[in-house]
Amino acid sequence: MTDTPKSYGRKSITASAQPRELITPTPHLHGAWAAHIITLFPQAFPGVLSESLTGKALSDGLWTLHTTDLRQFGEGKHRNVDDTPAGGGAGMVLRADVVGRAVDHAGKDAPKGAPIVYLSPRGTPFSQSMAQEWASRPGVTLLCGRFEGVDQRVLDHYDIQEVSLGDFVMTGGEIAAQAMIDATVRLLPGVLGNAESVAEESHSNGLLEHPQYTRPAEWMGHTIPEILTSGDHGKVAQWRREMSKTLTHERRPDLWGKFADKKE
Repeated sequence: MTDTPKSYGRKSITASAQPRELITPTPHLHGAWAAHIITLFPQAFPGVLSESLTGKALSDGLWTLHTTDLRQFGEGKHRNVDDTPAGGGAGMVLRADVVGRAVDHAGKDAPKGAPIVYLSPRGTPFSQSMAQEWASRPGVTLLCGRFEGVDQRVLDHYDIQEVSLGDFVMTGGEIAAQAMIDATVRLLPGVLGNAESVAEESHSNGLLEHPQYTRPAEWMGHTIPEILTSGDHGKVAQWRREMSKTLTHERRPDLWGKFADKKE
């Protein structure tokens, strides 16, 4: 058993009869955006983050991934990490002393200025603006909960922000952590090939993205809107803007209300 956290960097995949790590451990890359994950399931990472643009950016050293195994800081022979809720009730709660040791350990390597976040269904809803804020920081530390949650004293002591992926409950924070990291990493400089993609996509300007079309020109009797093939870039931009407004008004009245208020 070791207290050394896993650090993920360059991808190395080869055929083997034995299971291996998808990402080989590498030292922390100076200046790279760093994601630190505190979890009972470090083997769940990098998961889907090793694929596509986030995986390439990870291999290229644009960001780094580090996991802290919460079980290593458990109590007793069996490394217990939880106990029954004070006051009674169903389920189990992650212990304050166990989580506290893990947070201290992860903090030794986390860059200064990186927020500590607990993934919780009662937290502030995650958003594009939050992803942009995290991308502007040197990194983020994400605490993945399990069972009935974490002892409140840990959250209070470390002033940990609670963030929710949505109005639903999952068995743990690992999937939410991967989703939030993906949304943040793609905003880092050099990750996306076309920087305009970020500026035009859903939520970047308070509106949902306009519909997209490509070849073939006709499919199953459906054609591409004529204005998109007109060559008039001004009219195309205007059409896309109006479609974004229409879709937002119809599908997300909450976003439309905020957009309308800001415009006024």
